Amino acid sequence: MRVEVLGPVKACLDTGESVEISGVRLRMLLARLALEPGRPVSAETLIDDLWGEEAPAGASAALHSLVARLRKALSGAVTLELVAGGYRLPVSPQDVDARQFEELAARGRRELAAGMHKEAAATLGAALDLWQGAALADVREAPFADRVATRLQTVRHAAAEDRIDAELHLGRHAEVLADLESLAAAHSLSERLAGLRMRALAAAGRQGDALTVYADIQGRLADELGVDPAPELQEIHLALLRGEMKRPEAAAETAPSRLPAQLTSFVGREPELAQLAGLLSAGRLVTIVGPGGSGKTRLSLEAVARDPAHARGRVWFVSLAGVSAADQIVDAVLGALHGRLYEGGESTPLDRICELLDVGDGLLLLDNCEHLVEAAAELVGRLLVRLPQLRILATSREPLAITGEALCHLGPLDVPRDAAVAAVAAAVRLFVDRASSVRPGFALDDSTVEPVVEICWRLDGMPLALELAAAKLRSMSVEQIAGRLDDRFRLLTSGSRAALPRQRTLLAVVEWSWDLLDDQERALARRLAFFPGGADLPALEAVCADASLPAEEIVYVIGSLVEKSIVQESGDRYRMLETVRAYASDRLAESGDDLAVPYCDYFLALAERNEPLLRTGEQLAAIAVFDAEYDNLMHGLRQAADPSHFVGALFWYWGISGRSAQFESNLHYGVALPEQAKAAFGVVRASMDVDSAGVREFHPARPLMRMAQLAAASAGESELQDALVSPDPWVRAGAHWARDFLLTEQGDLHSGASSRREALRGFEEAGDRWGIVISLLPLARDHSVRGEHGPAIAALERAVALSSELGTEDHLYLSRARLARERRRQGDLDGALRDIEATHRRARELGHRRMEVNILVGLANVHRLSGDLERADRILDELAAVQGESARDLLVSTRLENRLAQGDAVQARKLLPEAVGSLITQGYSAGLAWAAELLAGVLALEDDPDGAAAALGMSQVIRGEFDQGEPELRALADRLTERLGAEGYAQAYRLGAELPRQDAIDRVAVRVLAGQEAFLR
Repeated sequence: MRVEVLGPVKACLDTGESVEISGVRLRMLLARLALEPGRPVSAETLIDDLWGEEAPAGASAALHSLVARLRKALSGAVTLELVAGGYRLPVSPQDVDARQFEELAARGRRELAAGMHKEAAATLGAALDLWQGAALADVREAPFADRVATRLQTVRHAAAEDRIDAELHLGRHAEVLADLESLAAAHSLSERLAGLRMRALAAAGRQGDALTVYADIQGRLADELGVDPAPELQEIHLALLRGEMKRPEAAAETAPSRLPAQLTSFVGREPELAQLAGLLSAGRLVTIVGPGGSGKTRLSLEAVARDPAHARGRVWFVSLAGVSAADQIVDAVLGALHGRLYEGGESTPLDRICELLDVGDGLLLLDNCEHLVEAAAELVGRLLVRLPQLRILATSREPLAITGEALCHLGPLDVPRDAAVAAVAAAVRLFVDRASSVRPGFALDDSTVEPVVEICWRLDGMPLALELAAAKLRSMSVEQIAGRLDDRFRLLTSGSRAALPRQRTLLAVVEWSWDLLDDQERALARRLAFFPGGADLPALEAVCADASLPAEEIVYVIGSLVEKSIVQESGDRYRMLETVRAYASDRLAESGDDLAVPYCDYFLALAERNEPLLRTGEQLAAIAVFDAEYDNLMHGLRQAADPSHFVGALFWYWGISGRSAQFESNLHYGVALPEQAKAAFGVVRASMDVDSAGVREFHPARPLMRMAQLAAASAGESELQDALVSPDPWVRAGAHWARDFLLTEQGDLHSGASSRREALRGFEEAGDRWGIVISLLPLARDHSVRGEHGPAIAALERAVALSSELGTEDHLYLSRARLARERRRQGDLDGALRDIEATHRRARELGHRRMEVNILVGLANVHRLSGDLERADRILDELAAVQGESARDLLVSTRLENRLAQGDAVQARKLLPEAVGSLITQGYSAGLAWAAELLAGVLALEDDPDGAAAALGMSQVIRGEFDQGEPELRALADRLTERLGAEGYAQAYRLGAELPRQDAIDRVAVRVLAGQEAFLR
């Protein structure tokens, strides 16, 4: 469906047929949603933009009615969606004429600035043709319409001026004079329009009229604004007076191209093309530098084809790939310029080259300079000196190193983080484009997206490698290609037979670069391959140095490897693309270099030096070290003769960073671990064995929680007391936190209250943000259970802020999910939706699919509270399809809550055994209390108000307090009180609340399993 707002608001089907949108307010809503194509607009914003200060008392209901009417009107075209964040019209920006216009206007302005006048005129003309009247012509009374229409009109006026500017450069002054006159009448103080009119009139031979235009605007500016014309306009005036403004000739037909024709489409590299356009317009020598296979040649050809010199026939392409000796470069250039080699005479070959290139503003492209870089640099330097108007674009794996050289560093194409965003990633687009040529009908869909993403990641997003991989689709499936990338050099051998030999296979590409290195460069390159996470300079000096490569030489050698595009530099770290590292690793194995001992010594010392800082105010810096060196540390653990020291140094980092899977590493070492390390692994493994709603609720504290439980069970009371009064604030805080948690899990929320406060105080004193976060969560829970939503939200907002500083995603997701939940409990559904939407967006961007359960279950809860049970159930269905059994308990329990809200006693009873059974099995206090609350809801629907009230009482004794902060529970208690009377409800409630805690848990389990049998015996 297409929506038009540049004129009267209209909607059209893809067939061109108009959609009937009757009613001004309905068209207002359509236009407002279309201005945010594909993005949600909140209900609050829509109400403000549709009614403003005159919003009716029932604005939400009025908006809902409008949405329903618009949804009905658009049925068969699109479905107006209610999503996290508001209402969304699922159309693309290209389906909305205003967005299409703005994109074309911006592109046209860029083309004009780059001197691409023909392209700019066409683009801007297409943009202006989209207008069919005044913007939002029939909905201008809407509060949002004036500001939007004014902005669009401003862009329209600028685009019109840009188009005229481009047409004047093309010699089309006669065609634009009429447009200029009408625009000038409407914008009498526009100095740019005056300048364009003066240029057009002068080009038409009407210098007198052009001078009259200047006199007229000079007088208007003085009379109305009290200013003189701008310097640019004064310069045009002076050029007219001096007769220096020449009449432009009509643009000639584009000169024949001297560039090689391309057989495939150009994909991606939009930022690099924009960068090259700027560099070529500002300087005279630009070198595209990048590793082999990164697409330097193709990018350079695309860039010069867009340069203004190309349209004038002043671009020359010279490939040096087949030149094997430095003294052959001049002849190669001369042959490309003249079509034959120099045949003699008094002038030298260089003189002849200069004669051929002395045509004014020209552009010479020298491709593949890396193997002859010194000779190429010498020739380029001479040409630039002798030809002041010549510009040169070179491609090389290292810079030419000439004064005035500007560099465009070319790396891999953008690679997607996960399958959800794969279609827009340049690497995927390139692979799919080439794959569809090899295997017609190949497309990116649910069956191919995962292996395609893996191929793009494993091949570093390097264009040549992706093209070689796509070529294998002639004989293999995409899954087979992805599964064989460990043997990439044998796999990727199907390049074009017309390509240079070094570009036909992946191995040849890397070997070509390797052969250009000297002995020290090869030694350091193969040793750097031993570092899976890359390395900084101190690590290289400590691990890689020997007699042939002294430590003091490494800084210069690594710099040379960076310049030759073998190594990538990012900040203070050096790393290799995976394909280069795979090749270098093979060379390392052949060399016999043994780096294991110095490598393990260096990284163990690094870890042990930073490990204690993880529990101090220097925590963030220490985490940054562990994050940066994590792959190297794990490699050291696997290489170490005794890995237990690495285990000890990594143990706490694993715990606070949420890397729970690494606790299983002991399975790879067996008896090599001493008993102390085995015991540490065992503690944490015990906390990881169950992945459920209850465990996820306490995820940030799992290691500490389990250690505290086991320590309390095995240690004497005196040891626990010693920890509680330890002079170390971190030890003391941890002991208080563990004590409080154990009491909470026993249903005692009151005895641990002082420990909750002391834990927070101690972690604050130590400076441990992780400890502060896990201390804030139970404090927020206390406020929440008492219905004190303000303090609970304040504590959770602080937890979110600290979690963001920590950078550990599990903490951040948990804190954000709890914050959204608290906003929901407070009744702020819009605020909850905003938090959920932000958290979900971040999880999808980073590929953290396992976190979606808690996030989206929260979204289902919000939709249930807002009355949209259909949407709430649909979210759970989608989660169940994706997550399967891993989140079944949470999904079933939430689905049961939906049935309770619906009043469906039969379905609620069917779901109850599974939901409550899993919660009881897990044994966590919050889950057990939730089980009792679910039972209460079912009994209320089954006309057992006494049993329901008793179940609510049991939730109190299980948790330690009744949850006053949950609106659905409060509503249930109110309904039961109305049914039983205040005294009757209190009496039934006490029957459950006065039970011993374990008896209450057992009774909940029995009642669920026994169905309608007596609740209390």
